[in-house]
Parts: sequence; C-alpha cells; structure tokens
Amino acid sequence: MTAHPTEHKAVPEPPPMRTLHELRAALRAHGHPGDLAQFEEALETAQLDDLRTIRRIVQRYRHRVLLRLDPLGSAAVGRSTEDIRDELRRKLADGVR
Repeated sequence: MTAHPTEHKAVPEPPPMRTLHELRAALRAHGHPGDLAQFEEALETAQLDDLRTIRRIVQRYRHRVLLRLDPLGSAAVGRSTEDIRDELRRKLADGVR
C-alpha cells in the first residue's frame, strides 16, 4: 500500500524547552507574533510561589510552539470558525458524531 505524501510529513524536532530561557528562545523562533510578550506578561503577573500557575503558563506556551511546528496542528489552529461550523453541520446532517 502506498501512502499519500501528505500522510507522512515529518514533524520537525522541537527545540529544547526545559528552562525559561530555552522556552523564550523557542517562542522567539517559532511562536506567533506576540506570544513572547504575552508569555512575559503572564509570568510577570503570576505569583512566584504559585507553582501550579507557573506550570500552566509554561505548558500553555510550550504547547503553542509544538502546535506551530506540527503542520496538521498549525492548519487546525488556522481554521476559521465558519469552516469548523460548516464541517460540524455536514457531520450532523450525515448522522456522524
């Protein structure tokens, strides 16, 4: 069986994001415009002793970098609301859940 070329796109190796410094570099290189500034603002307003909040912020922005690097993830994020709504209507009309 031959696979279509779009089925096996290699996802680039994600950059290291184990430290805040590495995450900042990844956001600079791979984030959407404004991601780094929003990340810094979120960290600035968080209480340093609130490790759950800090962890959530870091995870959120790591996930943004990973989505940006994944062609399918990036395409899904870029879909319009109307496109998603139309797809859901078609699926509901066809009886697919």
